Amino acid sequence: MHHNMILSASGWRKIFTESGDEEDSSKSIGKANTLISILIGETFAEYLLERSRDKKPTVIVGRDTRPTGAEIAKDLMKSLLYSGITVHYTGIVAAPEIMAYAKKADAFVYISASHNPIGHNGIKFGMSDGGVLPADESKRLIELFERKCSPLETEAHAWKILSRVSDKNLDSTFLDSSRYKKEALQEYDSFIKEIIAGSANPGEQEKLFSLIRQSLKEHPLTVVIDMNGSARTCSIDKKLMDSFGIRYDAFNDEPGQIAHAIIPEPENLVHCAKRMTQWQETGDRSVILGYMPDCDGDRGNIVFWDEKAGLTKDEKVARPIPAQEVFALCVMAESTFGIWKKENLSAGGLYRKIMAMLEGKGDDAGSGPDAAAESKAANTENKPTAVAVNCPTSMRIDEICDKLGIRLFRAEVGEANVVQLAQKKRDEGYEVRILGEGSNGGNITHPSRVRDPLATLFAIIKLLSIRDRTDASGKLKKGLFHIWCERSGQEYCYTDDFTLSDVLETLPRYTTTGVSEPRAVMKVTTKNMGLLKECFQKVFREEWEAKNDELEAIYAFSSYEADTTNGTEEVKNVSNWNNGKGGLKVRFLDKDGWTRAFIWMRPSGTEPVFRILCDVKGDEPAAERSLLRWESSMLRKADELARGMAL
Repeated sequence: MHHNMILSASGWRKIFTESGDEEDSSKSIGKANTLISILIGETFAEYLLERSRDKKPTVIVGRDTRPTGAEIAKDLMKSLLYSGITVHYTGIVAAPEIMAYAKKADAFVYISASHNPIGHNGIKFGMSDGGVLPADESKRLIELFERKCSPLETEAHAWKILSRVSDKNLDSTFLDSSRYKKEALQEYDSFIKEIIAGSANPGEQEKLFSLIRQSLKEHPLTVVIDMNGSARTCSIDKKLMDSFGIRYDAFNDEPGQIAHAIIPEPENLVHCAKRMTQWQETGDRSVILGYMPDCDGDRGNIVFWDEKAGLTKDEKVARPIPAQEVFALCVMAESTFGIWKKENLSAGGLYRKIMAMLEGKGDDAGSGPDAAAESKAANTENKPTAVAVNCPTSMRIDEICDKLGIRLFRAEVGEANVVQLAQKKRDEGYEVRILGEGSNGGNITHPSRVRDPLATLFAIIKLLSIRDRTDASGKLKKGLFHIWCERSGQEYCYTDDFTLSDVLETLPRYTTTGVSEPRAVMKVTTKNMGLLKECFQKVFREEWEAKNDELEAIYAFSSYEADTTNGTEEVKNVSNWNNGKGGLKVRFLDKDGWTRAFIWMRPSGTEPVFRILCDVKGDEPAAERSLLRWESSMLRKADELARGMAL
């Protein structure tokens, strides 16, 4: 049976509409996709039963708001039930929400195609740690599914399952879904507070949240959200913002009210920007932030009110922050928050112990509900700090990490790869609070294992709220932005009345290809990606020799080095560029050995395309365009050369 799915650790995806049209908003998935859904469910059931041995696993099943999600969920759950799996169905649920709830079960299945067009759908699998399966386990699951699809009797077997588990068998599962959804919301609410505070200690959380609430009274904030009918329409966003005194204005906020394209890139953030502008035109100056999530609600790029877009009042605009810049902003914000926290909040545990001793409580000061959390926090005090990113994340991050004394590690594209790399570095003794894929926007903030727009939003809110204050002794306690300005050698940029525009002006300047741009995607005919890269290496060397003087004169490129990423492993300055389906980056160095730009390439794991990208230091759009065209030209030549060799 041919499934026609793209299978990767990031998720299994295909066009699920019966028509096969990726822009079709129909609910019908047709007979073929019904059978595929049955086999997917049985595959995961067998995988879990093999892992759990004698235990009967419990699986949480949820979906985003895509029209085909309900039918896929129903068929997949029938297969899980047939195999003896206990199913807890949440209905519509945001990806970070179901992954926070996953610790209450043995595993989860999430039905979503993330940012892909509306006719697509897919499946993500994970365990109780709240993350998608790591690459090695995902490979096992894929192999099991491929074997299941190959026998001649596959279709008959799938129909047998379907006939033996009727819709009535699902009645109790659907009946209990509201209870499981409520539990998911509660778990998510508690979990996101831990992420925002960087602590599970309730006392430490409240100390920070009180500070933020007080600051927001002095600097009122309204957040505009273009929900675009996503799964976040049924999540905690409004409740959380209400608890901080943040005014919340959501539109397209009915589940499934998908009003425009799903991917939260600049071309689709214009609707949020327009709404913010309308607010500003009423004279409401509190409307300075907005965001738009994708359909599963794990990614939400930011729109802000730019106070410095022009020289006059009329030229101020609401504008999207590009994905790479959003991630850079969050890395700076969370990293300086970590510095500030160690100097302020983390002392709270010691303070409470001293006060308890003065009150005669002795050793009991070190016990109680906060003691374990305080002990855990203390253990991270002296750990070296690191950030984990994917290969095409802009070099903005390199500069930010260098200024703040943070180590930077890179993995292959794929959220699972970055999450796994971060855990690997924690096991080696690093504190890795923030990680992510700058090329895709958003961030993952520990202990979460998935991107979350609320984590992104509150990283920015903390940056704007935790400002300079004077303590009782008259000592200045610097806020996050002041810490950044000081450590990056830009203290002259700091003012007490700073805005987000001021903050963004202090970030390293780079020009980077947007992943959703048409020019960032190429079609290639070569199936052997290793061969394609070998041919690209040959073409590149020939062109480098021919254009070396020109490249140095125009861009100051004196030499180059190539780096490869596969899974969690990055190998720098390789001589052989054939790393199969992994990522390949070519860095261009100046005469002093500093990297001035890079080009990058990798076959997509979730779409039938080849992705390319260019990153150039400085505000250099002409250079970025020229280098990307050069990369595209060399890839076309390499594709032609590889095709000839394959014949």
